[in-house]
Amino acid sequence: MLTLYFAPGASSMAVHIALHEIGTGFEARPMSFKRNDMQAPGYLALNPEGKVPTLLIDGRPLTEVAAILFYLARRFPEAELLPRDDIEAEAQALSWMSFIASTLHPARARGLDYAKAVWGIADRRLGHGWAIGSYSIADIHLFRLYWRLANSLKLPPETFPNLTAHYDRMMARPAVRKTIEVESEVGYELPA
Repeated sequence: MLTLYFAPGASSMAVHIALHEIGTGFEARPMSFKRNDMQAPGYLALNPEGKVPTLLIDGRPLTEVAAILFYLARRFPEAELLPRDDIEAEAQALSWMSFIASTLHPARARGLDYAKAVWGIADRRLGHGWAIGSYSIADIHLFRLYWRLANSLKLPPETFPNLTAHYDRMMARPAVRKTIEVESEVGYELPA
């Protein structure tokens, strides 16, 4: 039994997309920033950091986007979110997810110029296809952050052409559209 604690538009969106890609049943538990749900004692017992996502696996909590995405890709290999039996491809996916978590995610806190510089690195690194050559958890993780950046800053498409093309490919995926539909119905509370 899988249970996802998520807040619409937050980092948990990546896990939400992956669960829809896999097509397995899961219980969705939306959380609200406005109601301060992540600081409730019951939630802090699951995730002492008080953030989303948290994925309960038969009642056991797993936190952090990269770890949850990796778990889902390995647990459900038929979804092909990681190439099978290709340790280098797995390492490339982990490299992307480390870069996303440690460099891209906190970039805006260091200012818009810095954020644009590191997103420029991501644009060049991505090139014209999927992050590791075939669609993977790295693309899901990258998309969620770029989705937020592009929609909050209203960047012209030519600013990051490779990321814009990636965004368009991701938006065409049924799992992405389903996640956005579900999260829109719950309601976005994140600041721009």
